[in-house]
Amino acid sequence: MRVGVEAGDREFLSELQRAGASTVQQLCDRQGVTATAIRQRLNRLQALGLISRETQRQDRGRPSHAYAVTTEGLRQLGDNYRELALMLWDEITQIDDAGVRSKLIGRLRERLVRQYGKNVRSSALPERFRELQGLLSTLGFDVEVRQDASGELLPILRENTCPYHDLAAQDASICELEQTVFSEVLGVPMSRTSCCRDGDRCCEFSPSVGGDVAVAS
Repeated sequence: MRVGVEAGDREFLSELQRAGASTVQQLCDRQGVTATAIRQRLNRLQALGLISRETQRQDRGRPSHAYAVTTEGLRQLGDNYRELALMLWDEITQIDDAGVRSKLIGRLRERLVRQYGKNVRSSALPERFRELQGLLSTLGFDVEVRQDASGELLPILRENTCPYHDLAAQDASICELEQTVFSEVLGVPMSRTSCCRDGDRCCEFSPSVGGDVAVAS
């Protein structure tokens, strides 16, 4: 599960990783804030699994505790593949051989369908939407399921922020890929009714009228 961290938390984790395992007092001295503020941040980051606490035994007095960045915390600090993703997508779309290019994009689509579809199992369409929404949320997508404005029981998948903003800005085919993936995962043809790339406030996907698509397994 991907964990979203605020900029201040990321800076805190980065500083702690550079300094190594540190006590509350050492953190207070370096950051110039109160012990209460440090402990509140440490408790929150511990709950997210981004920081661990180790007991340090002393020859005299009470043992102290040292805090360090966990493997998951390091993963969060290194979780920035924007430039690499942009370069890879650009290279794929510029392949001269249309067959090779189509095959690569097709394999990427299949991988996404398998990843997203593994937890989408319900027979009822609204429930499948909620299952997909739950999975996307764990991956860091700001996504929700809404009801058709007409009052019909047709769910709408809304992405409040585009997860592929920079890719979509340079090539609309990533939007088409996402729409196709959602169609296959949800088992119904999907239409993109609004798109951030077109200047809309969000990206929305809703079931199309007619047509059948097999539910992903």
